Amino acid sequence: MSAPSEAILNAIDELRETFPEADISHVSDGQGGAWVTIDQVPMGPAFVTPTSWMAFQITHPYPEADVYPHFIRPDLQRVDGNAHREGFAITSYGPQNTQAMQLSRRSNNLDPSVDTAASKALKVLRWLEER
Repeated sequence: MSAPSEAILNAIDELRETFPEADISHVSDGQGGAWVTIDQVPMGPAFVTPTSWMAFQITHPYPEADVYPHFIRPDLQRVDGNAHREGFAITSYGPQNTQAMQLSRRSNNLDPSVDTAASKALKVLRWLEER
């Protein structure tokens, strides 16, 4: 089993700097990457519950690999009572097979110098605020 690489650990440090009020935890994925959880992040005004945890895998080829997909609490509900639109799916993830809502927001033109794990998490949160 391989521990997270230096690039992954640096990404986790950047997440801690980006989300100073959140508890950031990680577990090795056994392949040089890590499963990361940010506890708590804002969900935005469209949702009943104001916060959630957010989880994702940073894979061993990082920073050349996209951080995708992201997962949040599975019971997320919209304030207006409508169903979630495109990009949301109930599934499970990670080493514990945790039930979650998957947020599909792939970066089509990945630029490793700009598209970090932290900037991607912020981009996904901005997308949620626009729902």
